[in-house]
Amino acid sequence: MSPLVNMRALVALALLCATASAHAQLGLPSLPLPSRIGPLGLDGVRRPVDRLLDRAPLPDLGNLRIDTVRRLLRDHPDQVEADPRGEPALRGEVLAGAPSEAALQAARDAGAAVVRDEVLPGLGERMVVLRLPAGASTAAMVERLRAIDPDGSYDFNHVYTGSGAAGGVRAGDGAAVRIGLVDSGVDGDHPVFEDAAITRWGCGGQVIPAPHGTAVAALMVGRSDYLRGAAPGARLYAADVYCGSPVGGAADRIAAALDWLDQQQVGVVNISLVGPANALLARAVAAMQARGHLLVAAVGNDGPAAPPLYPASYPGVVGVTGVDRRGRPLPEAARGPQVKFAAPGSQMVSAAPGTPPYRQVRGTSFAAPIVAALLAQRLPRPDPTGAARAVDALAREAGGAVANDETGYGIVGANLRTDPADLR
Repeated sequence: MSPLVNMRALVALALLCATASAHAQLGLPSLPLPSRIGPLGLDGVRRPVDRLLDRAPLPDLGNLRIDTVRRLLRDHPDQVEADPRGEPALRGEVLAGAPSEAALQAARDAGAAVVRDEVLPGLGERMVVLRLPAGASTAAMVERLRAIDPDGSYDFNHVYTGSGAAGGVRAGDGAAVRIGLVDSGVDGDHPVFEDAAITRWGCGGQVIPAPHGTAVAALMVGRSDYLRGAAPGARLYAADVYCGSPVGGAADRIAAALDWLDQQQVGVVNISLVGPANALLARAVAAMQARGHLLVAAVGNDGPAAPPLYPASYPGVVGVTGVDRRGRPLPEAARGPQVKFAAPGSQMVSAAPGTPPYRQVRGTSFAAPIVAALLAQRLPRPDPTGAARAVDALAREAGGAVANDETGYGIVGANLRTDPADLR
């Protein structure tokens, strides 16, 4: 073989290796590409549907909340502090429920200021938020007020965050179904909400769309060519407790949102948020249940051995876990008696603000709204007896006579999961 032929062979081999190396670095499949891409580049040869879905990889949910708490404490030390258990709370704030005048005076004498004093008529509760002077210990003030007034409730103003990553029964007349949502903001201009009526609360009337709230709402009431919620076209009562805050929704805003939903006479409320036990939030949850509301909440993604998260772990709350397309519990999902039902929570798509308009989602956050919407079709208004009947009926549909710690009474809504592969 001549030296020229050898040289050509070496050049061809080098080009081949370079192409293979580029494919490996970019993670591209070894598929034939058109010989001429054309003026539009690679986007010009993609199907239009491929531009609908954000296929960015989802984070490891098993560490997501722990990482979120660490990030909040690190990045927002002026807004957030850790309580004695390491849980995040608004810095220097004490949340008081039904406080006595003696306790409030003691707080004022210590330099605390009342920043909010609200009566929650739907819950029969007075809620006061106290802000302590700089350098004062929140933990010490909480303990002091509890000692002064054992009949009131005093706690940190804890922060609650989403329980998932967002990068059944036929509804019939969707407009007759009413569902409550406590979450971040919903993008009502998204096409999936074209047939849904949304009544909003929070943020002074300002609409601040967010990925988590939009994705959760779409799985309840959304409908488009690419996605169908569990109760498409239903009326959604959406309370935004984030209002664009980078630290999450505080306990006092969640309690106020529940009070509003009680006044709207919404039977079922979904809360895809998780956090620690909180004295005022526990009172608000109990008051809602006494009035016949069903609260549905994500059980969280801290793992099977993690301590219980709230509000899902409060007695009477319908805790929901997530399962994959084969019906297996998500490995990061919580286990325990708080689990009442399971629903799709992975390999699924929901709506997203902006472009692309859909994204992959995973976590118990996105299983809970499916269960909430299915229950809402059985409980149009608050009713203690009706609430129990609604849960029993859904349990029969799930096929579980006795709840277990992994999937509760069983899996519901398996047919409501939109697979990312369907948007390829």
